[in-house]
Amino acid sequence: MTAPQDDGPGDDTFDAIEPIDAVALTLAGQPIPVTTFAEWRLAARDLIVRRIRPESLQWAGQDGGGDLLSAAPPIVPATVLDVPPAPPPHVPRKLMEMLHSAACYRTPDRWSFLYKVLWRWQQGQQEILSMADEDGARLQHMVKAVHHEEHDMHAYLRFRERPPEAGDPRFVAWFEPAHDVLPQVARHFARRMGKTSWMIGTPEATVLWDGQQLHATGPLMRSAADIDDSGEALWLTYYRSIFNPARLNAGIMHGHIRSRFWKNLPEAAVVPHMVSQAAAGARKVGQLDTVGRRTGTTIPIAAEKAAPERQQPSSLDECRRCDLWQNATQAVAGQGARHAKIMLVGEQPGDQEDLAGKPFVGPAGALLDKAMIEAGVDRKTVYVTNAVKHFKWEPRGKRRLHKTPAQKEVMACHYWLETELEQVAPQVVVALGSTALKSILQSGSVTMKEYMDAPFQHEGRWVVVTYHPAYALRVPSAEARQEAVANIVAALKTAQDLAGGAARA
Repeated sequence: MTAPQDDGPGDDTFDAIEPIDAVALTLAGQPIPVTTFAEWRLAARDLIVRRIRPESLQWAGQDGGGDLLSAAPPIVPATVLDVPPAPPPHVPRKLMEMLHSAACYRTPDRWSFLYKVLWRWQQGQQEILSMADEDGARLQHMVKAVHHEEHDMHAYLRFRERPPEAGDPRFVAWFEPAHDVLPQVARHFARRMGKTSWMIGTPEATVLWDGQQLHATGPLMRSAADIDDSGEALWLTYYRSIFNPARLNAGIMHGHIRSRFWKNLPEAAVVPHMVSQAAAGARKVGQLDTVGRRTGTTIPIAAEKAAPERQQPSSLDECRRCDLWQNATQAVAGQGARHAKIMLVGEQPGDQEDLAGKPFVGPAGALLDKAMIEAGVDRKTVYVTNAVKHFKWEPRGKRRLHKTPAQKEVMACHYWLETELEQVAPQVVVALGSTALKSILQSGSVTMKEYMDAPFQHEGRWVVVTYHPAYALRVPSAEARQEAVANIVAALKTAQDLAGGAARA
């Protein structure tokens, strides 16, 4: 193999180019042989200097030969040679880069067309760069198509790793470009892949990178089937794992990746099956685990239009139904008798409960213990828990001060309270504060004042409403504190009576 010729646009002048005898070939009625942009530059420079018009030329080396004007005579009249030679053309770098890109566009008359563009520029027709000009529009279309093909080759070319015993190159890829962009793409991957050896095969040519130099040759492969990749199974496993059926849009997917690329992509072997699974029902449940962790507004919806119930976390420690877990030390579950007749429901763990992992062990818990002793209720016979299982707080110096949970956080945590109610099955529930009452009734609009006068039944059990012990600690006057504690004691006695006295010490 030999190193491929650099067909870059180079300088923006033709002065330094050694001309070939393109005029002699034209006079002899022979097509001018051109296969690369560099060869075209050599011929075009000679022809421009001799003031030979585009319609007098025939070019070879392109698909089907190709004349710009099929009726044009291939032989230059002798009078042409009597015209004084023109100065070497000076071409701006922008136009030279456009000509270089357009030279990769596969069309039978590419070299004839490029010479026509160069000729018009030399004649002072600068509108050749405008989209309003017919030739200018075609030139820009060719450039744009070539750039798109380069981008597609960067995106959809897949290197397969060869077994170590196979030797160099380590990676092999196959691609079927619509235009002649292999040299540019090869230089791109040579910069990106360092000293790792690789080879890119196409139906027309092959390029090999040995870690230091690019080598070009003719076609050595027939299709992607010629490549054996032992690691492709791992890639397909990864691809399946990141596939999200809930976000599948097959129309957009096929619109972004044109059909001619799919046959050479390894993932094309598994995409049809995954798409069919999504259509068969995987789309409805594919995202449920992650969607359940996101915050958002609750939107009422008819039952028949609702999505399947989300899979719930298996333990309280795994709960991410709201964001309170992020700043809490741990989740604090309820504690007490397994089948207690009385359940006490508070608001949320406090600072000491968050650290200890147990409910009502701080100052509010101490006050509740005193009230239970006064009411004649043994704490070991009741179940104590909170409506919200994570501590919500805000910093105040070095202290963590309690912050009332929002209603969306209360509703998110109701799942765990409902689980406790089903497992313990109490006959009486004591709601300690408004947050507990809202969680039990699953309503954010209720107030304690409406329910403190007398117990009431809800979902087959009695509910007694009273103040939270923390409220009694916060009230400023001793008289208000005594009144709050007395209300808590009375509520506990009422709960005990409703439970049939089974919880009495």
